[in-house]
Amino acid sequence: MEDKNPKSTASIAGHPIHPMLVPFPIVFFVSTLVTDIVYAQTADPMWATASTWLLGAGLVMAALAAVVGLIDFAGERRIRELRPAWLHMIGNVAAVLFSLVNFLVHSGNIPAGVIPYGLALSAIVALLLLFNGWMGWELVYKHRVGVAD
Repeated sequence: MEDKNPKSTASIAGHPIHPMLVPFPIVFFVSTLVTDIVYAQTADPMWATASTWLLGAGLVMAALAAVVGLIDFAGERRIRELRPAWLHMIGNVAAVLFSLVNFLVHSGNIPAGVIPYGLALSAIVALLLLFNGWMGWELVYKHRVGVAD
């Protein structure tokens, strides 16, 4: 008998791992936008350096969250059938790719890499994260993915 709700394949004691990991890259990438804005206002190179470190940490944590999210996506047919799951995945891949480019921009010429391209890339990623979060919300609260009744 199939479970009522689509289940999370990657879980610990029935608790999905993906939602445990995603707050980390979100905080790192949004904090990058904040430190880029502070750098743009102050021209203090410490903030540009902080952005580079935040991007690096965000990319590492995003990779972990992506692996677990892909396990969930690939492991449950009912998740793959949901349009928000595809939009969530594609949006997150785009956010990670923009963040990777942003990391290269920031690390290539600190602090000159921040203005204007790094700041613009950070803003794009923050907007993508809002959309991706909305899609993740739909997966959990509308389609009950990973929810145990």
